[in-house]
Amino acid sequence: QVQLVESGGGLVQAGGSLRLSCAASGRTFVAYTMGWFRQAPGKERELVSAMNTSGGTIYTADSVKGRFTISRDYANVTVYLQMNRLKPEDTAVYYCAAKLSSNSAGSVTAAYWGQGTQVTVFS
Repeated sequence: QVQLVESGGGLVQAGGSLRLSCAASGRTFVAYTMGWFRQAPGKERELVSAMNTSGGTIYTADSVKGRFTISRDYANVTVYLQMNRLKPEDTAVYYCAAKLSSNSAGSVTAAYWGQGTQVTVFS
């Protein structure tokens, strides 16, 4: 059973930084692609960034390019999302996910999800 536990969300002023952590069970990120999604109120969930099993970044949303970075710590079995120069529009619940795939409609989803962590950016 894959378990993902996020932490690190919070309230931050625009321009600030946060680092989200996702503690994964076992060697989840060695076996599966990993990603961070977010969902803002009234909006659809969107993929923010994704990493392949080798630790390479395979996707970063245009809206966060140059500001957010996905990484992993093999020893601590943790995936991170470093978020810099945060903007109010980054406010959302952020979800760690494993085993990403695309459905027939071209949307990206995942087989395993964390519980989510709230990020609120105020101006």
